[in-house]
Parts: sequence; structure tokens; C-alpha cells
Amino acid sequence: MAPEQWGPLAGLIGNWESGLDGLDVSFHNDSGKIGETVFREKTTFSPFGPVENVDRSLYGLDYRTGAWRKGEETPFHTEVGYWMWDATNKQVMRCFTFPLAVTLIAGATVEPDATSFRLEAVLGSNTYGILSSPYLDEVARTTRFAVTITLGDDTFSYDETIVVEHQKSQTVIMHTDRNTLKRVS
Repeated sequence: MAPEQWGPLAGLIGNWESGLDGLDVSFHNDSGKIGETVFREKTTFSPFGPVENVDRSLYGLDYRTGAWRKGEETPFHTEVGYWMWDATNKQVMRCFTFPLAVTLIAGATVEPDATSFRLEAVLGSNTYGILSSPYLDEVARTTRFAVTITLGDDTFSYDETIVVEHQKSQTVIMHTDRNTLKRVS
């Protein structure tokens, strides 16, 4: 495995964890207000590839992540998906879903040696877009997603925003998550 084949994603390969360093700011249905939740997180990025596609080869990371509130054994958030690197077109893509029945494909043009990059998705886009279940599309429509990734020697940080049109509160909510994880293997 030659790490350069994964371009800017090579630094993510491995197992990562955080202490209670994560911060989730979101609408809390029980209180009817925006609230903050601190959390710990575990993420695994497993490399695969090449995936041959016409005249290009993609290299990817299969990933799984879970986040837990302090003192809880069951994660309050999980996601599964893929991060993909298309060296020919300098595209980083993150394709993922989480149990609320929302699926996103976010992406951007990124240089192969980048240690920081931003990916975006927009509702209605044919390329980097967002899909939801009929229920969520009606009561809490996700319209925009953006995440900034910053890689260090044995750390990676993310800062993401999900824009949600929330019908119960009759507002547009900026749901944010941020964390810094450390490589454990």
C-alpha cells in the first residue's frame, strides 16, 4: 500500500478516538431549544482500492464512526460511509449515511498534498447532494452540509455544519459538530 495513492486522505488511515472533546450544537426535541452536548468519539478509516472506473482509478477509505455522551454506553450518533480520492480530477468525496435516514455525498477539488480541506453538499444538487426520508424532508429538511478537515501528525480535526429547515421550531437551524481525534493505531 503506497499512501500517496490516497492523496490527501492518506493521513486519515487508521483508528482514532477522542475524550470528551467533541461538541454538538443542535435542536433538542425534549426542550424545544438549541442545546449543547459534549461527546467522545471513535472512528476507523480502512483503506481499499483501486476501484477502476472507465479511465481513472479511485482509492477509498471505508469508515465508521460513533459518538457517545458522557456516561452513556450506547452511541447517540453513528455513521457509515466512504471517503474517496479521484487523483485524475483532484476530487475528495465523502459518501455517508446515518440512521435518521439521511444520505449525503459531499466533495470538493483538493490538492493531493493538502492537510486541510472543505467539502460541501447542497440539497437538489446532482453531484454533491443530500437525500432524506419523506418524513425528514417534511419535518426537518437538511438543505446544506459543509465540513472542514484539518490533519496533523497524529490528530485530525473536523468542524461541520448541517443547515436544517426545522418545522417544529419554524426556524432554520445551524446544527454544528466539531472534534479533534487522536490516532490510536
